[in-house]
Amino acid sequence: MELQKDLIKLNQSFTDKKAAIRYCGQLLADKGYVKPDYIEAMLQRDKDLSVYMGNFIAIPHGTDEAKKDVLRSGITVVQVPDGVNFGKADNPQVATVLFGIAGIGDEHLQMIQNISIFCADVDNVVKLADAQTEEEVIRLLSNVN
Repeated sequence: MELQKDLIKLNQSFTDKKAAIRYCGQLLADKGYVKPDYIEAMLQRDKDLSVYMGNFIAIPHGTDEAKKDVLRSGITVVQVPDGVNFGKADNPQVATVLFGIAGIGDEHLQMIQNISIFCADVDNVVKLADAQTEEEVIRLLSNVN
């Protein structure tokens, strides 16, 4: 899947994980990848099972029931330099890079797997978190898809 420059957002900040998840979902909805109902399904997915993946990344995505709200597969990459806590105050799980995804059929599983493999090397996450341009993010992730 090709990354779209207008779905890459640098230097964002959020008050909490719900705002971060909503932002990712709204980007996908605004660009025609999902119906607006998918955003609530992304929040529900995080309630059911945290979308925090470790190594400073989170992968907000919808529930299985929300597949009907996916119009086409897409991914947004959101850089959060100050981080956003996906854990609790006594057990913080800070994400500095968010990958909001929506996949037709089982495509989301492949996206999650590819992102997880790339981000298993924390140096790759640091490079994404430090990227200065959308083009740099695309270049870093060009071999992930």
